[in-house]
Amino acid sequence: MRNALGSTLAAVALAVCSLTGYAQNYPVKPVRIIVPFPAGGNTDIVARLIAQNLSTIWGQQVIVDNRPGGATNIGTELVIRSPADGYTILMGGAANAVNMALFRKPSYELLRDLAPIVLCTTGASVLAVHPSVPVKNLRELIALARKRPGELNYASAGIGSANHMAGELFTSMAKINITHVPYKGNPPAFADTVGGHVEMVFGGVTSMVPLIDNNRLRPIAIGSKQRFPSVPNIPTFDEAGVPGYEAQTWFGLMAPAKTPPELIQKINADVSKILKSPEITKRLIADGQNPGGQPVDEFIAFIRSDLEKFARLVKEANIPQQ
Repeated sequence: MRNALGSTLAAVALAVCSLTGYAQNYPVKPVRIIVPFPAGGNTDIVARLIAQNLSTIWGQQVIVDNRPGGATNIGTELVIRSPADGYTILMGGAANAVNMALFRKPSYELLRDLAPIVLCTTGASVLAVHPSVPVKNLRELIALARKRPGELNYASAGIGSANHMAGELFTSMAKINITHVPYKGNPPAFADTVGGHVEMVFGGVTSMVPLIDNNRLRPIAIGSKQRFPSVPNIPTFDEAGVPGYEAQTWFGLMAPAKTPPELIQKINADVSKILKSPEITKRLIADGQNPGGQPVDEFIAFIRSDLEKFARLVKEANIPQQ
């Protein structure tokens, strides 16, 4: 019995040493970050910034692989089915949490099938209109929507995206009837709004700023609690006429569920180092993103809170499940 116990303890010790060594040597080949949205959107921008800096730290190429479609499910499911070895990870976000509430039978469970690694950034949705829309502020937009119920359309990055939820929350709290037009990511949603095919759009600050600066879109309100330093002239929804409104976005790295904890901790530490560097912090804030970099357990708690929030929103706003 003693020999058997000794053999078991030795095997456990060997396994622990092997995992620790694996994490220390990781990565020994290129790493893919799957982005479940098209290139050019907020998720993609953050992912490429992280990938570029990880490539430098790791001495291995970190590739951003855009897999849009299926309300982020195509890219997310690809990661879930991948080997749990750290070489295929997901740049997930609020859309993943939304899907758990929006779909009657989601194809995965967020905290069961994915292992959160690190919260990269948080931000807020901006509501902007095409310059031809005859409004200059939120109260005028609400008045126009009430005058023309069901006639005004808003674009988003797709069904289940954080910007879709931002629009539904606005519709519910402002007591108006506007129509959701989903796209496969922010770039086509912005393109159609800039082209005048849709009256308004919800999108993240990062990709919205160039369109605002070039007067191609008129900003109306931002879904943060306070005004953003990078766009100080855009009032919050609370200031502009919808008290209590808040629409937060976030992006974070996740891995297949059985990825070794030692590996999760290593990636967390390396990405956190990037996010907390003065240069990256300054750049992200300028782009309308608040840098993350918290420990893994705080990211898990953050996701749990988001799951509860969106489940409540879908129910209270009577958003139809898919």
